[in-house]
Amino acid sequence: MRFKSRDVEKYEQQNNDHSEKDDAGSPKYAGFRDRIAHFTWPWFACTMSTGAIAVVLAQTPNRFTGLQTIGKIFYILDIVLFVCFTALITLRFVLVPSKLPASLHHPVEGLFFGAFWVSISLIMNCMQSYGVPNTGPWLVRAIEVLFWIYCAVVLLVAIFQYYILFQEERLNVADAMPAWIFPIYPLLVVGPMAANFIGSQPHNAAYPMWVGAVMLQGVAWTVALMMYCIYTQRLMVSSLPQPPTRPGMYVSVGPAGYTSAALIQLGRKAPSILPPNVFGLSTDSDGNIVRALGIMAGIFIIIFAFWFFCISTVAVISGLRKMSFTLNWWAFVFPNAGLTLAAIQVGAVFSSPGINGICSALTLLIVIMWFILSVHAGPSLGLQMLFRIGDASANPRTIHLPMNYGALSRIPTKDEWLDYGRKLPRSGLLVFATTRIG
Repeated sequence: MRFKSRDVEKYEQQNNDHSEKDDAGSPKYAGFRDRIAHFTWPWFACTMSTGAIAVVLAQTPNRFTGLQTIGKIFYILDIVLFVCFTALITLRFVLVPSKLPASLHHPVEGLFFGAFWVSISLIMNCMQSYGVPNTGPWLVRAIEVLFWIYCAVVLLVAIFQYYILFQEERLNVADAMPAWIFPIYPLLVVGPMAANFIGSQPHNAAYPMWVGAVMLQGVAWTVALMMYCIYTQRLMVSSLPQPPTRPGMYVSVGPAGYTSAALIQLGRKAPSILPPNVFGLSTDSDGNIVRALGIMAGIFIIIFAFWFFCISTVAVISGLRKMSFTLNWWAFVFPNAGLTLAAIQVGAVFSSPGINGICSALTLLIVIMWFILSVHAGPSLGLQMLFRIGDASANPRTIHLPMNYGALSRIPTKDEWLDYGRKLPRSGLLVFATTRIG
C-alpha cells in the first residue's frame, strides 16, 4: 500500500534520525515513551469486540438465568478496557504530539480511528440494555442527548477522514482491504443503536431518532457498497490477502450484517413511531408498510453478509498454517456479531425456533472466539508495555519495531529480533519506533 503524506514522511524521517543517534548510545532498556508509542488505534478493535459481545448477549434468544449478568460483566469489562486504552493512547499523544496527526494520516493505523468511535457506540447501546431498566428517566434523556452528539461527531469523522484519504494519500487498489470501510463504520452501527433506544424514548424524541437513524444508516451502507466494489475488484484482479492478514477479511461481513439488523429493527418499530398517513398513503397504515419493507430489505441483505462470511472463512482456513496472531484477529468477533444480530432479528420476525437455535450457536461461537483472542492479546499488551530486552552486561544493538509490536503472541528469540531488524529497512509501509537489544 502506497501513500504520499508529507506529515508521515516527516514523522518517519524524525524517527530515522532518532534511531541513528541512538546507535551511538547504549541504553539497555526501552524507555516508557518508546513503549507507549506502540499503543495504536487498532487496539480499540478489542473494545469493539468486547462491546459487541455485550450487545449480542443482551439480545440473543433462548435466554437462561444469569445470561443478563454475564452480559453486564462483559459491559463493565468493556468500559474498563475502553477507559484504560483511551488513557494510554492519550498519553502517547501527550508525550509525542506529532504522533497524533501521523497516526491519522497513516494508511493502516489511521483507518482504525473509527474503531474508537464504534466502541463508544457499543457502550451507549449497552447503556440502554443494562442501564435503563435499573435507573430513572434521567438516563433515557441522557441517551437521547448522547445519541445526537455521537451522530454529529461520527458524521464529521466520516467526511474529513475520507477527505484526507482522497486528498493526501495514494492507496493501491491491488492492496484494498475491507478496513477501508472503517471511517464509515461508526455510522453503520447507528441504526441498530437507535432501534434499541427508541423503545424507551418518548414519542417526540423517538420519531426524530428513527428518521435520523434511517438517513445515517443509508449513507453508511451506500459508502460501504462503494468500498465493497473496490475490495471485490482487488480480489478479482490481484489475489487474496497474505495469510496473517486474512482474518481482516471478516470486516466485510459487518456492514451488511449491521445494516440488515438495522433495517429489520427500525422496520419493526415503524408502526408505533411513524405518525398516521405520514407519507400520504391511503391504502394502509404507513407504519405497517414501512415495517414490511424494512423486514424484506433486511432479509434481502443478510445473505450478502453470509456470503462474505463464507468467502472469508474459506480464505482463512486455506491459509491457517501460515497465520500468526495480530490485532486484526479481532475481526473474528466484531463483524460476525453484526451477522449474529441480523440473524437474531430474522428469528424474531418469523418466531422460528430453528433460527433462534442457530443464533444461540453463533453467540456461543463468538464468545468462545473472544476468549481465545483474549488469551493472545493480554500477553501481547504486557509485552508491549512491560517487556524489556537485553542483558545488562551485553553491548546493546539497535533494531526497529513495527507498530504492531504490541500484537506479538510470544516472546521472540534474540536471533529472531536481529533477523527482523535486518529485514525492516526495505519496508516503507510502517511507522517505526526504536528500542534496544542485547
